[in-house]
Amino acid sequence: MLSIDDLKGVIPPIITPVDENEKVDEEGLKRVIDYVLEGGVHGIFVLGSNGEFYALDEASQKKAVEITVAHVDKRVPVYAGIGAITTSACIKTAQMAEAAGADAVTLLTPMFINPNEEEMLHHFKAAADAIKIPVILYNNPGKTTNNISPALLRKLAQIENIIGVKNTSLDFAQTIEYIRVTEDISSFKVLSGTDYYIYGTLAYGGVGCVAGTANVAPKLVVSIYEKYMAGDLKGAMEDQYKLIPLRNTYSYGSFPVVMKDCMNLLGLKVGHPIKPIDHCSESRMNDIRKVLVDLDLIEPSI
Repeated sequence: MLSIDDLKGVIPPIITPVDENEKVDEEGLKRVIDYVLEGGVHGIFVLGSNGEFYALDEASQKKAVEITVAHVDKRVPVYAGIGAITTSACIKTAQMAEAAGADAVTLLTPMFINPNEEEMLHHFKAAADAIKIPVILYNNPGKTTNNISPALLRKLAQIENIIGVKNTSLDFAQTIEYIRVTEDISSFKVLSGTDYYIYGTLAYGGVGCVAGTANVAPKLVVSIYEKYMAGDLKGAMEDQYKLIPLRNTYSYGSFPVVMKDCMNLLGLKVGHPIKPIDHCSESRMNDIRKVLVDLDLIEPSI
């Protein structure tokens, strides 16, 4: 079982390759896993928002988790994303992930509805109580419109198997507050969910990141973490700055297509985004190529 000491480093929310029928492409998924593991990542997060979890039915989600668990084969922890709206659906999906062999689950705040803090507390506690594997909370107010406040996080962090939070918010002050209000809880850790703030989160006492750009540039993202942990603060900061142009490409297409488009440019053959999302325009693809060339990830066009 995943321990609190295992929750650290760079954990890419891997994209989910799909075939022409928008079903999970097993060989494509294995290629993605191999690519990021070769880049030195410390965990694999399947069915995150970059993994288009919202577009996959129950059978496809189960297949994605099972393939990931089997192919990773305990080389690093596997985190399975849960994005269900209702508590009962959340519990069902979490139990599926546990049965499939995931080391932990990541629970997203409900979307579309707006539960109050008491309702969210009961929601997360019910899901955590329904499984034995650890839970990492996933705060993404920009996508779900629901935010885990520092006060609520403090309460959630005291639930036995809730061991961490990924904060995907441009409000870095909230990440700092998350760390401050839980610093005396040794069984709870904070991760950056925003690629701009990897260095900053580490500097304030966070333990790593769930970084979408680690799909494409895993070695660079890992370098930020490893240089920071080794005391090479200047080198870590330089690598953080190198990563920013890749993170800026998120706005070049409809989320979450850009990382998938990048990986196709890398030759990983990960297929199309799930409709209604479409590929970036040719103009934007050319802009992305330039970023990948600058990062030495692909060769310049002749």
